[in-house]
Amino acid sequence: MVSTVTTSTVSTITLAGSFAIVGILALLALLILKELTTASNRKRTVWLGKVLNIGIAPLLIVFLLVAVWKVVEVLQ
Repeated sequence: MVSTVTTSTVSTITLAGSFAIVGILALLALLILKELTTASNRKRTVWLGKVLNIGIAPLLIVFLLVAVWKVVEVLQ
């Protein structure tokens, strides 16, 4: 019973860590794309830069939550 619970717990933690990495990489990609679009003067790219905020805002919140979670994990 103990080995099943331990294996299950490790799998869940690993899966949560994988989702965190994917979210951080997506945030990084969106921020780079936004930076590239704001450097242009074309209407379509300026519009794209504004639309990217829709994806950046929730991913930034997730990034902050993951960072706080990791700090709390280290302090315990």
